[in-house]
Amino acid sequence: MGKHAVADLVILQTPVNWFGAPWIYKKYVDEVFNMGLTTKALLEGDGRTRQDASKQYGTGGKMQGRKFMISATWNAPRETFDNPNSFLFAGKGAADLFLHISSNYKFCGYDVLPSFGIFDIYKDPDVPGALENYKRHLEKHCL
Repeated sequence: MGKHAVADLVILQTPVNWFGAPWIYKKYVDEVFNMGLTTKALLEGDGRTRQDASKQYGTGGKMQGRKFMISATWNAPRETFDNPNSFLFAGKGAADLFLHISSNYKFCGYDVLPSFGIFDIYKDPDVPGALENYKRHLEKHCL
């Protein structure tokens, strides 16, 4: 939890297993974010107050000005995302599938940056190209 409290940028690098991060990530989130709530280091309550009904749920975070990004490796091809003709995702993008993860960070006040993905890692890998694309993504969104 301490590293989250001082980091300007948090990047979750994860393989995608069955359309989400591996189970160990959920355990990590439960431990880190519960500690951040208990100590009030990451957030204090959910933002709402009895005194001010205009304050919305999810605005109690203390990490304003900090950034969060997901970098994921997928077996799925890029063309299946954001494609209304895609059988499986029917127009949904990678960000839709990671809403449960990015919402944790947004709840704590982080700005959620566009995610980065490396797709089709088993059937059509391009490691040099992926590394170059990652560098450009970081330069555009994180620096």
